[in-house]
Amino acid sequence: MGRLICGNSAEVLKNFDDNTFDLTVTSPPYDDLRDYNKYEFDFQEIAGQLYRVTKDGGVVVWVVGDAVVNGSETGSSFRQALFFMGLGFNLHDTMIYEKNGTSFPARRTGNRYSQIFEYMFVFSKGKPKTHNLICDKPNRWAGHSTFGVPSIRNKDGTLTKAKGKVIVADVSVRNNIWRYNTGKGYSTKDVIDHPAIFPEELAKDHIVTWSNPGDLVLDPFSGSGTTVKMAKLLERDYIGIDISQEYVELARKRIGE
Repeated sequence: MGRLICGNSAEVLKNFDDNTFDLTVTSPPYDDLRDYNKYEFDFQEIAGQLYRVTKDGGVVVWVVGDAVVNGSETGSSFRQALFFMGLGFNLHDTMIYEKNGTSFPARRTGNRYSQIFEYMFVFSKGKPKTHNLICDKPNRWAGHSTFGVPSIRNKDGTLTKAKGKVIVADVSVRNNIWRYNTGKGYSTKDVIDHPAIFPEELAKDHIVTWSNPGDLVLDPFSGSGTTVKMAKLLERDYIGIDISQEYVELARKRIGE
């Protein structure tokens, strides 16, 4: 099942039952960093609706950054994270989306370093019911055994020894800083006209991690349709919502709807 809906997410989400979605992966139009056809969004109303429609054990991945205004970062990302927590979400993980470059590199005469990351806040409604952690970090000592017998430090300070030496695996679970090449030909191979293209690999990695085939994935700011495209390719059901008819049609073309 898949649907793309043109409308204001604050209103459209009211039409869905409680505990509908397994996963949300989205990036809102924050701090007026881009011109999204002059549209704005009601953050608090949408956040409240997201809590209501997310299943128990479901996850919301909120990708957001901060603009610099009058010499200071806005801090919008932190305020939004705290608001989500106030609704009842757990802040399951604060992850970093690192880009390979920046549109505004720092100058030697400047006073701040180049900005190359955004936050990926992972909110969960209770304990996440799905967590397929990606194992793709190569281990330097793959195939070798550990030196000595490993031990675990208990809460009371005592040590518990493992049963024996451990053979180091080829790869281990990746860290929570994810790096992606961005820009034309990297974020997506599609030729599309959109001011803020979401990297397909980022959407794919979160969908794989926090959902299973057949789950229902939401993007309330679907834009060019990257999240719904990857959800479809990964055999998830999907709902994409965007207030711009132009972007809804663009997303429909991308996913062949």
